[in-house]
Amino acid sequence: MRARITRNNSNDQIIFIISRIEDLIYNVTFDMSTGSGNIITNISIIKSEQIDDILHIFRDVMLSGLALSTFVKILSPGESVGSLTIPEGKHGIATVCSITVDGVLLKKGIPVKPKFGGLVEIKKGMPVRFTDLIRYDSTTIDPLEILMSHSLTSVSDMLTSGSGKILVNLREITMNARNKVEEILDDMASAGLGGILEVGELNTDILGMTVERDHFGVAVIGGNNMMAVAQEQGFDIDTHAMSSIMNVRDMVPIDQVI
Repeated sequence: MRARITRNNSNDQIIFIISRIEDLIYNVTFDMSTGSGNIITNISIIKSEQIDDILHIFRDVMLSGLALSTFVKILSPGESVGSLTIPEGKHGIATVCSITVDGVLLKKGIPVKPKFGGLVEIKKGMPVRFTDLIRYDSTTIDPLEILMSHSLTSVSDMLTSGSGKILVNLREITMNARNKVEEILDDMASAGLGGILEVGELNTDILGMTVERDHFGVAVIGGNNMMAVAQEQGFDIDTHAMSSIMNVRDMVPIDQVI
């Protein structure tokens, strides 16, 4: 896949994806106690005649635990979200982006360092290690989009056999916040936003990756795993990761649209 270089028109500087992440997380206002507020979404654009098939794929992946949430919003042809407009003959599916986790933690006073997106090998249902990764501060494109475009995932195999490679993001957080982070992540799961693959120990490798001194790692399941399965099964799907800010009240559990 040819890299899409994003430039700042004012000074012609390359803008790495980490800058977009930092901008987006400040707009997250999700309130776990009320189940309302803004979250970050990924938008998948698909052929309208394939929407039923793809929604069933998304549902299977979501219910397997390989997604942040079961919340979706269906976008019709001609409908716009942010700067993105759904073309004629196509539909859009908005799903929860994993960067939402960073925004929720930040609003609770927890500074998070997004490190990279990558592939994690799963064997017999257990995460083993990162096998491929792309750092957020060295790419202008979402790392999970790049990995998907090279057909490196095997999420379908994971669903059927318990072994495969799934999309995962890694964050680092200061050691003093560990207990509070675990409480917040539990509250998020109760509010319908889960997707935490593993929380590491202090100053300890997580899934084969070292963390900065006096920090611990949090491996968050990528919001693109549903799209990866659709792609693996031969569907044409155009994914716009970290696409827009959306109020979660505008979304519904996927079972309500199937």
